[in-house]
This record gives sequence, C-alpha cells and structure tokens, in this order.
Amino acid sequence: MTAQQEAELLDRVPTGLFIGGEWIDAEDGKTFDVQDPATGRVIHTIADASPADGIRALDAAVAAQDAWAATPPRTRSDILRRAWELVQEHKEDLALLMTLEMGKPLAESRGEVAYGGEFLRWFSEEAVRISGRYGLNPEGTGRMVVSQRPVGPSFFITPWNFPFAMATRKIAPALAAGCTVVVKPAALTPLSTLFFARLLEQAGLPAGVVNIVSTTTSSKVSGPIIADPRLRKLSFTGSTPVGRKLIEQAAQGVLRVSMELGGNAPFVVFEDADLDKAVEGAMIAKFRNIGQACTAANRFIVHESIADEFANRVTERVKAMKIGRGTEADVTIGPLIDADAVAKAGELVADAVGRGATLRTGGNAVESEGTFFEPTVIADVPAGSDILREEIFGPVLAIAPFRDEDEAVRLANDTEYGLVSYVFTEDLARGHRMIDRLETGMMGLNVGVVSNAAAPFGGVKQSGMGREGGPEGIHEYLSTKYTLIPTD
Repeated sequence: MTAQQEAELLDRVPTGLFIGGEWIDAEDGKTFDVQDPATGRVIHTIADASPADGIRALDAAVAAQDAWAATPPRTRSDILRRAWELVQEHKEDLALLMTLEMGKPLAESRGEVAYGGEFLRWFSEEAVRISGRYGLNPEGTGRMVVSQRPVGPSFFITPWNFPFAMATRKIAPALAAGCTVVVKPAALTPLSTLFFARLLEQAGLPAGVVNIVSTTTSSKVSGPIIADPRLRKLSFTGSTPVGRKLIEQAAQGVLRVSMELGGNAPFVVFEDADLDKAVEGAMIAKFRNIGQACTAANRFIVHESIADEFANRVTERVKAMKIGRGTEADVTIGPLIDADAVAKAGELVADAVGRGATLRTGGNAVESEGTFFEPTVIADVPAGSDILREEIFGPVLAIAPFRDEDEAVRLANDTEYGLVSYVFTEDLARGHRMIDRLETGMMGLNVGVVSNAAAPFGGVKQSGMGREGGPEGIHEYLSTKYTLIPTD
C-alpha cells in the first residue's frame, strides 16, 4: 500500500460522533488523536465524547427502540444482509484501516473482515427465526403462549484488539433481535467502528438504531449510561478486573449483562499427537493477532517425551517470522498496541528465565519507532512463573512439560480463567475425556482456531458470562414472555 492510498482511505473515515443518524462534533468540541503503533505517527483525529454526549446517544437509542422493535424481522434481516454485502465491497478498505490503527499484518486484517462480516450474515438469517411456543398446559385449563421480545436499548464496550469483529459480533445479534444500541469503541482503535457505522447508514439502518461515541474518558462516559434506568443491556469485552467493576455498576439497574473477559488458554500436546498438526496449530493459536487475543494459547503444556522436539520445531518456525509494519509484504509479526504491552511481555519473559526457563529465541523489545517485541519461545518454564498465571497478550510461546494425563488436566485447569483450551491427541477417547475434564467454555481438538459466527463464543469461571455467536447469541438480546389464555 502506498502512503497516498492510506491517506485517501483515512480521509473517508468519519471524524465525528454518530448519534441519532447524524455525524456531530463532541458537545465541548474536544478531539483526540489515533496513532499507528508501527510508527507512532498520528493517522487521524476524531471527536472525544463527553458524558453528556453519551447520554445524547442513549436518548437517540431509546427514541428509536419502539419503532425498531416493531420493524418486521424480514426488514431487519434485509438491512443486516445489505450491511454484509457492503462489507464485502469495502473489505480492502476495512482491512487496511485495521492494520493502520491496530498494527496486525494485512493478511490477518483481511481474515478479521471475513470473520466479522459473517456475524452480519449469520444474524441476518437468525432475525427471521426468532420463535416461541404454544400449547395446552398440563391441567388442560389454558393455552400457554411463550414469546420472545427485544431486551431493549443496549450499551456495548468493545476492545482494541479486534476492532471490526468485536463490533459486528455485538451489533448484529442486537439488531436482529430488535434492540437499539450505543457503542463505545476502544480509544486506541475506533476508526474501524466509525467506518462500519457509515456502511450501516448506506445499508438503510434507521436513525438512532446504532449510535457510536468514541472517547478517551471511558469510565466517565460509560458510568452515566449504565446508571440510566432506560438502559436494559450491557455487553463488554475486555479484562476481568474492568468486567468486575462493570458488573457491579450493572447490578444497580439489574441489567442483562454479557461479559467476555480475560483468558489463560492451555494448549495441551499429548505424546500421541500428530506433531505436524500440533506445531501448525500452535503457530496459529499463539501468533495470530500478534498474540493479542483472549483466545491466544497462553500455556503450552507438552508431554515430557516430546517437549524438546516440539520446542525445536516451533522455534524454527518462529525464527523465520518477519517483523514489520503490517502493510509490508510478508510481514507476520506487527507491533504490539503500545509501550506498556511491550514492557509487560519483557517482564514476563525475564521472570520465567530468571526462574530457570530456557530462552530458545527472541525475548527482547525491538528498537524502532514503533512498539515491537520479538516473537519468542521459552521452554522448560517452571511452576510459579508469572507467565503461567498472567495473560501474556504478546508473541511469546511458553512451554511447560507434563508427565501424564491427570497432571496435564491439573495444570490446564490451574487458573481462574476458563475461556478456551486446545488439545492435540490422536486418541479419540482421550479427546472426549478432555472435553469433559477441561474447565473452559470452548475447546479446539486438533485445531488452533475455534471462533465461528455459527458457534457460541464465551467462557466459564472468571472468563465471563453469556455467549456471542450461534443461535445462542441472539438470545442474549431477547427476553421471554409467558401468556396464559384460558380454554373456557
């Protein structure tokens, strides 16, 4: 991509807040800069919403709620389908925009556009399949009618690491169910969401159904929205500590909540695993999105009989990875999101090595104008290392050996998190045992990526509550109503 192409795309990205179908400045006129983490340069300047702007966005969502809920499901479906078609038409724009604001390689950004777009297509189909039931009660005294109604105005707080897909994964089911929304994108990566809002406009979405408020004062803007009694649903993707605080706030209004929080995914490789599959799965599960994903494999728990061979193979692959700006050809590792992320990766590696782990490759920040960290492999990581407890969120592959199946399960479950796990074994019976024994909301058996718009995404324990995607996803935005009709 040329600098001119980048500039022309950025010129087409809205700079205002999207409230009530209009692009407007922040009430106090404040703005903030969005930077390219690969260069540190400012790439766009956009409106910085105030708490009053947040309430204006909720006002618009509330005003549009009844009409949108009464909109025929087929109409809602058609709008979502048209939005998916527009995403396909602008897939290169969206991909480049994500790479510029977040840093991931362009090939991965294209993958995110495809993945995120599927939520629009999936929920366009689910919108016309919202169902209930009707039948005679056991006593024969009345007919039971069970129906589904939209929950109502919803507030979404999305993360910086998948700026397009996290927006569509929340917006699409809400719109399909008949809910209006206010979205607060991450201040580090708001541009993809703003561009997507313009596509929703073109798809024919009525004013006020989706409202976007970008801000650098997240808690100040979010607090009044969550406390407003007109709000009925809160969905957040981010860290567990922030999620806990939001759940506390939501409890005051007894809001429906969906929380997709932290992860500490185990990647278990048994002695009978197909190592070619395991290594390929490891590269995807660890280094996709530069390791900055809640689903990223965090702990590689490998049987002691094959741990060295596994380490040798992944190290060879990691040494061949190319670091650079995501727009450059053949780059596989882009920058981390900011300097704090680089510092954290370095601290976790240093702690593990200080406890006796072996550094196979990488382990250092890259001296450059951007925030890069070398793709890293560390082996023989001892128990008690911080890297086995904390979410890395960076390109660091940490290997710890195990002796038998029971120990593997114990190590995998030794965390407060339970989002996703990965298991590699050619023993089908063992694979089924792992499904039952591993305490995670999702599992990949002999695969390194599990996410799919048709499947329920979510975790257990402190990885959150609720599900996004699949038939389950739309029910997060529906409430059940029961009506009894006497038979006489």
